[in-house]
Amino acid sequence: MTTTLVGAPTPKQPAGPAAPMPRTKSWRSSIGLGVVALLSLLIFGLTTQAGSQTNFVIATNSDFVTLPGLGLPSKLAAVSFSIVALLLAGWTAFRANQYRKVGLWLPIVFGMAVMGALLTWAGAGRDNTTIQLTGLLTSALFLAVPLVFGALAGTLCERSGIINIAIEGQLLAGAFLAALVGSMAGNAYVGLIAAPIAGALVGLLLAIFATKYWVNQIVVGVVLNLLVVGLTSFFFSTVMTDNPNLNQSLGLPRIDIPILSGIPVLGPVLFNQNLLVYIMYAVVIVLQIMLFRSRWGLRVRSVGEHPKAADTVGIKVNRTRIRNTVLGGAVAGLGGAFFTVASGLAFGKEMTAGKGYIALAAMILGRWNPKGALAAALLFGFADALRVQLGIIGSDIPSQFLAMTPYLATILAVAGLVGHARPPAAEGTPYKK
Repeated sequence: MTTTLVGAPTPKQPAGPAAPMPRTKSWRSSIGLGVVALLSLLIFGLTTQAGSQTNFVIATNSDFVTLPGLGLPSKLAAVSFSIVALLLAGWTAFRANQYRKVGLWLPIVFGMAVMGALLTWAGAGRDNTTIQLTGLLTSALFLAVPLVFGALAGTLCERSGIINIAIEGQLLAGAFLAALVGSMAGNAYVGLIAAPIAGALVGLLLAIFATKYWVNQIVVGVVLNLLVVGLTSFFFSTVMTDNPNLNQSLGLPRIDIPILSGIPVLGPVLFNQNLLVYIMYAVVIVLQIMLFRSRWGLRVRSVGEHPKAADTVGIKVNRTRIRNTVLGGAVAGLGGAFFTVASGLAFGKEMTAGKGYIALAAMILGRWNPKGALAAALLFGFADALRVQLGIIGSDIPSQFLAMTPYLATILAVAGLVGHARPPAAEGTPYKK
């Protein structure tokens, strides 16, 4: 018989194995994909003109293998593409029911299926027009260049804890200085070198106000955007207008990489571009490796996630943030050269036209990751190129609808319909010792 005294502490029982946390099923992605696929079937599949044909041109004459044009029965093709998208949405739901994720291939194939239905519907019954797939992809990549550089700039800054709303101003400053210096030197490559300097200066201003004076970083970013718009407009109206030789239309020539550029479809798209596009490839690869596979990247991410802990182990928090913000500004400024010397255009007032804000959307959709930012920027660039292509063939889709695609995708990403997107924990919070 065991006697327990009143008020005596109860002996602790040996701790058993912790109960496993219950797993939850996430249906957001499958529901989102299912809605898009169903709309594709209802809008593109069922409304396509019966008995019509859509003509596609797949390759160019310079390819190693000359592929013939492709003519598809419009209604059958649009319905088939939409059914493939529905099946992929169903597969996503099946995997979610098993608490398993789908691979990266699924959203890529899903997007191709929906775009196939859209293009087939848009080109139905237009016998005198063809949809140039290679030209569409080439334009998509080229139009995505400033978005990629802007998104990489935002990733560099926000991974260290600084919100960079000033990407628009950095792009515009880079475009202005590239045109000015390139015109003075009579060489587009010199302008390309000057562009990052302008973006770095804007980034330096953002870093000083954010780290030294603890000013709200979103407000500073908006003010810097307005400042750059005012300064560039003033110098354009006074200096460049009175001296047209300071605002020449210089262009970077295309660099054709032998053998690789002859690969059907992808060759002309990836390996027949100008120098800025090839620099973009290198910057994405280097930043992806440096941020997630190097000691420098670990320190940057620690400063953005837990600056107090980083300071405890000897990392200079504010110095790291300043360096990253200036570097991010330089990357964005380099992207600004796209609008002038890379495109063969003279500088114009506010010629960036909000691309900096779309780059922010690409950064969020890419989850603050260089390769994710690249994928999101390519998606937005494709939407822009598609808008142009549909305008050429006379599609009934309003161009404004495609122009709002980046912002709609960002809303869906922030809402968690394509997965949870969590920014760095210390983003926007000044570090005060």
